[in-house]
Amino acid sequence: MDHLPSTEAAVTALRALAAEYGREIRVTHDIGADQTSRRTAAGVCAVSDPDGSLPHEAYAEFGGVPRVNVRLYPEDDALIEVEGIACPDIARDEVPAFLRSVFDGIAHVRARRFPPGYFLVVPMPGDRTHKEYMPSLQLTPWLSSRAR
Repeated sequence: MDHLPSTEAAVTALRALAAEYGREIRVTHDIGADQTSRRTAAGVCAVSDPDGSLPHEAYAEFGGVPRVNVRLYPEDDALIEVEGIACPDIARDEVPAFLRSVFDGIAHVRARRFPPGYFLVVPMPGDRTHKEYMPSLQLTPWLSSRAR
């Protein structure tokens, strides 16, 4: 996937993925330092950052199973939630590959016997893997069906 230089370019890539996989998508935008989640210290009516830039954050919800939400931050990273499991600090450029792994059924849940626990495992291009610990109480039917 090409470099996604802006939040809007990333949203366009998410819409293309939704169309490719036949999923509905709903996107909301937060524009301005006083609206984005990481700029809570912005002054009253401060719309731009001190450098004059206008931060743009977007939140996308995909329809269907598994439940997937993506929050794209102005700092070129994202928070992806799969069935309620938060996967923070995903580089914005890696979001499409991450979602393809989930939507193609490559992502899975690995069970560990001792100490007991579960991990959401999302294979990424280049022999990389994103792993996220999850409590057993968060096993949804979709996550359980992906357990190995």
